[in-house]
Formats: sequence, structure tokens, C-alpha cells
Amino acid sequence: MEIETGYYLDKFQKSLDQLEKKGAFSQKNLESKVGIWLDSVVLKIQKKSWINASAKPFGEGIFFSVWLNDESLGKGKLYYNIHALKLRELKGYVIKSREFAEAFRLKFKSFENRWPNVGVRFGPLTLMEGWVDIEHEHIENLVADLAFNFLEITFIIDDLLEKGLKTQYY
Repeated sequence: MEIETGYYLDKFQKSLDQLEKKGAFSQKNLESKVGIWLDSVVLKIQKKSWINASAKPFGEGIFFSVWLNDESLGKGKLYYNIHALKLRELKGYVIKSREFAEAFRLKFKSFENRWPNVGVRFGPLTLMEGWVDIEHEHIENLVADLAFNFLEITFIIDDLLEKGLKTQYY
């Protein structure tokens, strides 16, 4: 990776620290991690209840990510998305990925205007994705703002999973 990895890891961690100081994650039982995935500096957020107990965190289930890499820096963009991976395998639920994605997007519609450059026309694995222009002097705040926006919509995922408990379908 050619980007200044240490610099951006530090900025992402400071963003996470801002949120944790406010108790935002613990109040909603969210876990977070800053690291490097697929040659990108990433902040990932997920609830334990959104994955199987035996699963590797942030590798499956539902999670939110904010990331940048060489390509995104070249475009001057900081990306974000919500992934829903291997939902059919989520124990205790009967979930059809495509129906889950459609239901999420329908409920998300009233929040779309809070998310810059967001799109929802993806397959069922990417519930939504977007980007913001990178302002290097404000990157900590940009990452924290995106994460805070996610905190405000976690109830959508919780509600949809509640509907998928046991033998219910969407």
C-alpha cells in the first residue's frame, strides 16, 4: 500500500476514540475496529448479534465500513458502505438475502438525504454505499460523522433481524 498507512490508521483511530468517548458504541452494543483490509485503511462497526458466535468478526454478517486506499485517495474520496454477508447462515434466523436488502433499502429511504453520494442499487450483499470528498485536515471528523450516521440507523437492521427470527419471512 502506497498511502501513508500509519497516518490514516491514526486518523481513523482518533475518529473511533471520539465516538467511544461519547459512549455511542457501548449504548448500542456495537463493536468497532480500525485496521487494514484488502489494502485499505478501514473502520468497521458491527453488533455481535449480527454474526454467528463462531464467525470471524467483520468477515460476515452485517457490518458498516468507512475506508480509503490508493485508488480512493487518487479520486479524493472516502468511501462507506453496509455489507450483509452470509445472512442465510445466520443461526436462529430465516433470512433471504435479497428480501432483507429490499426491506432495508425501503426503510433506509427516509434517511438517504443524510448520506452524501449514497447509492442502493447493488446486489443483496451491499445494502448501501457512498462516498464523501476527502478533506485531509478534517478526516477524523468525516469518519466520525459517517460512523455517527450509522449509529442512527442501526435500529433498521435490528428490526429486520427481529422479523427474521425463527420461521418468519419478509
